Order: sequence, then structure tokens, then C-alpha cells
Amino acid sequence: MQKEPLITLRKVCAGYGGKEVLRDIDLTVYVRDFLGIIGPNGGGKTTLVKTILGLKKPTSGTLTCYHEGKPVPAIRMGYLPQYNKIDKDFPISVYEVVLSGLKKKAWKRYSAAQHAAVATMLKEMGLENLARRPIGTLSGGQLQRALLGRAMVSQPDVVILDEPNTYIDKRFEAQLYQLLENINRKSAIILVSHDLGSVLQNVRAIACVNETLDYHPDTELPEGWLEEKFNCPIDLIGHGNYPHRILKCHKQS
Repeated sequence: MQKEPLITLRKVCAGYGGKEVLRDIDLTVYVRDFLGIIGPNGGGKTTLVKTILGLKKPTSGTLTCYHEGKPVPAIRMGYLPQYNKIDKDFPISVYEVVLSGLKKKAWKRYSAAQHAAVATMLKEMGLENLARRPIGTLSGGQLQRALLGRAMVSQPDVVILDEPNTYIDKRFEAQLYQLLENINRKSAIILVSHDLGSVLQNVRAIACVNETLDYHPDTELPEGWLEEKFNCPIDLIGHGNYPHRILKCHKQS
């Protein structure tokens, strides 16, 4: 069965102040895909995410979105940012955080249907009893669920998660990936992470970004693939129930 494209990037280049960060990027994200984006710091992961979100305009190349196989101007996207980009001191409740994921016209109130969608999402995230709590009182795992609810409440075609493991404990990590498994039944997921072990355990395809991009259609990486393509040597180790790869300290070439 042929997979249906959701987003395509063809020969995309992007950068800042005349410096090229991404070069000749070719990538297809499919409907209900689960793609892991990995690569060294400074290799262009964040720039790629900004380009996909429409926050960064390519200097050349094309980005095309699709709906039911036909090109469209845009699709619905949800975004879960890194923890360090969230101000926990801002006076806003869990309910309001999730509600902010829905768009409305400036002069209108949120509709009854939108409030119902928020209530449903809070229940799915297990936060219905914390709806009126200020976000500053939440644990890391609770806050992440609230932000994930905000990213998902609009029922996006794709949700992008930027380093989702950076501020949760291992106890919640398994719960997070169970939530993502449920979400993936309806939406494509793009997971950006330096945690190669978590990526390999949960995604179905991998894109390694280090100025250019190399795509692998599954998680069975050939030995030496990352080192050969991007000077990113990895070791396969095992402890607990899961073997996983650890990215060694290395310099970007």
C-alpha cells in the first residue's frame, strides 16, 4: 500500500545572516508517520523544525503540504516546544494553556464546541482534576501533558515535539510514549531528540540532520551509518530491558 505524503521538502536550503545552515534537504513526512529527527548540536535540527512550521522561509527549494494527496496552502500543525521556552511564572491555568491551542477571531469568544474540545483533551491527558491549577504549580510531567494537550486540541495533521524528554522523569517517559502512540493513530508525529535510545525505541523512520539530511525508512540502522554519513559515531549498549545507542562526544564536521 502506497503511503500518502503530508509534507515534502525538495532541495530546501535555509540559514541566517547569509550563513547556510541547511543544504539541499529532501524529506517526505507521510500521513500518520512517526519520524525521529536526530543529529549533533548546531547541525540544523531547530532550523529544519522552524522551516516545517513555517516560521523560517527557505532561501531556496520548495516545501509543499498535502491534503488527501493534493497540494494545499497549509495543514494543521501542533507544536510542543522545549521546556526552557515556557515561562512557568506566567499567571495562566492548565485549562487556559490547552485553550490557547485553538484559534479564534480577536473580537469573538471561544465557542461552546471549542470549550468542549478542551474538556475532552484534558481528560485524554489525565488533567481534568487540575484544569484550574496555575501552570507554575505543576510537576514537569504534568506541565508536559498540558503543553501536549495544547498542541493536540486543534486535531492537527502533524504534531512536532522538540526534545520532549528534557524535563520529565523516567516514570512519566513511558506514559508519554503511550500517549504518543494513541496520538499517532490520528496524526503524524515528528520527534526531535538527542536521546537516540528513546528515538529508536519509538519512531518508525529516522532523519539525521547535519547541514544535509540522510533519511532511513526504519530504525534498523546499518552499522556505521551515522559515522559514515555525518561523523556521528555511536555505540550500541544494553541495560535494563532495552538496548540503545549512545551518541559519543564529537565535533561537527
